[in-house]
Amino acid sequence: MGKQLEEFNEYRQKMNEKLLAEDNLVLKRFFNLDTNAYQEGALSVKTKEMMGLVASMVLRCDDCIKYHLIKCHEQQMSKAELMEVFAIANLVGGSIVIPHTRRALEFWEELCEE
Repeated sequence: MGKQLEEFNEYRQKMNEKLLAEDNLVLKRFFNLDTNAYQEGALSVKTKEMMGLVASMVLRCDDCIKYHLIKCHEQQMSKAELMEVFAIANLVGGSIVIPHTRRALEFWEELCEE
């Protein structure tokens, strides 16, 4: 496992466990809602993850970008599909998204080395 991927997964798991251990009903419901929103439905899981990736890029959340890249990779998103997602994110978000696109591509390449 690549360094970025390993660090991201370990930190995310550790902190999610701490958050959920606090037994806050609102946080638990939010986590549940997020999980259920990305289930198969009228839209495929892959399509939903691509949408999540675009939104995360436009909102400039690097952790969210990494998470959706992992999920898109699990859904066998192709490099051509990735580049189209990047294009839409940059079109919607503007040039401020470019640095996030660079980091996203770097992370994607690490995922593909797995």
